[in-house]
Amino acid sequence: MTKSELIEVVAQEAGLTKGRAELVINTIFDAMVEALQHGDGIEIRGFGSFTVRQYKAYEGRNPRTGDAVHVAPKRLPFFKVGKDLRERVNGKPATEEGDNATGRRRPETKAVESTTKATPRPDPSLSEDAI
Repeated sequence: MTKSELIEVVAQEAGLTKGRAELVINTIFDAMVEALQHGDGIEIRGFGSFTVRQYKAYEGRNPRTGDAVHVAPKRLPFFKVGKDLRERVNGKPATEEGDNATGRRRPETKAVESTTKATPRPDPSLSEDAI
């Protein structure tokens, strides 16, 4: 999907003109770039997170000549995909059976054998008169 295709989708879904949708998309992207320039991370729940990684200077090699080349230190944006997005891309539902409200799996409980005999419980569909 290109930026212009994204603008068209936003315009259609939000009932905006393409010019307004472009302004919205550009504002979002500009805010994200500015945050990354300041070294801030961006976290979008269910989608992923953007961070800036610092890389030290090192000596590289020119692949054609084999000469040593100095590579300056740099900062590069890094994206880590979120769990929900990863599962949706792989065709799995965002939340599966057994998940709680936070989307995290409940820890499995281990069966514990009891040394005492359990007393049978009466059928809840029966009334007190029938017991």
